[in-house]
Amino acid sequence: MPRIFLSPSTQEWNPYVTEGKNEELVMNQLADAMEPYLRSTGIEYVRNNPSRNVAGAIADSNAGNFDVHLALHSNAAPQQFSGMLRGIDIYFAPRSYHSETLATIIANNLQRIYPMPEDVTARPTTSLGEVLRTKAVAVLAEIGYHDNPEDAEWLQNNLQLIAQTMVLSLADYFGIPFIEAGPVIPGTVDTQGSRLNLRSYPSLAGKILIQIPDRTQLLLYGETDGWYVTEYNGQTGYVSGEFIHRN
Repeated sequence: MPRIFLSPSTQEWNPYVTEGKNEELVMNQLADAMEPYLRSTGIEYVRNNPSRNVAGAIADSNAGNFDVHLALHSNAAPQQFSGMLRGIDIYFAPRSYHSETLATIIANNLQRIYPMPEDVTARPTTSLGEVLRTKAVAVLAEIGYHDNPEDAEWLQNNLQLIAQTMVLSLADYFGIPFIEAGPVIPGTVDTQGSRLNLRSYPSLAGKILIQIPDRTQLLLYGETDGWYVTEYNGQTGYVSGEFIHRN
């Protein structure tokens, strides 16, 4: 199953026009809001360490095995334009087809929820380390301008919707179903003595990742078309609901 490195901003020195808020705080709130959707959709994730800087986040990402490195930021205008600019920029590596594809998917989906869709763009970067120096396919999302009152208000009032849209975009990129977040439900494998296949896709055609013994207790993170997202022995995948008893 897909595995991402989720890297919200560590820039607590970038204040929002909203009193008491800063870029690190709000981007970590966005990452918090993404987590239930990531779990329910079956996307494994690791968060960056907020006490480390950008170089530390890149090093930690490169030390693991990730399919995507997703950096979450908000923007600020140059001093002469402070408070005047709005928009969302999704930055990608200019020579990476996969990075550009992911950035384009995210931008297209954010256009549906941002009040000025024409100002949501996917852009190449030749300077952002979190895009250019990671092993994993990487994009950096600058979601609105935190020095603009309208953008700051939109961002903080729509964290859940933005989180949902970001995870929907990842699901689109990985080619797996997006599953709405809900409560985590305990369940038990009920196969009358045989083993249950954990698959990479919610279909009998999905690759078998591992087999789960009968009567195994599982946590069910999401459901789609009669299949449950779950984790067993360090692997995340889908099991047929036909052989699961919800506790």
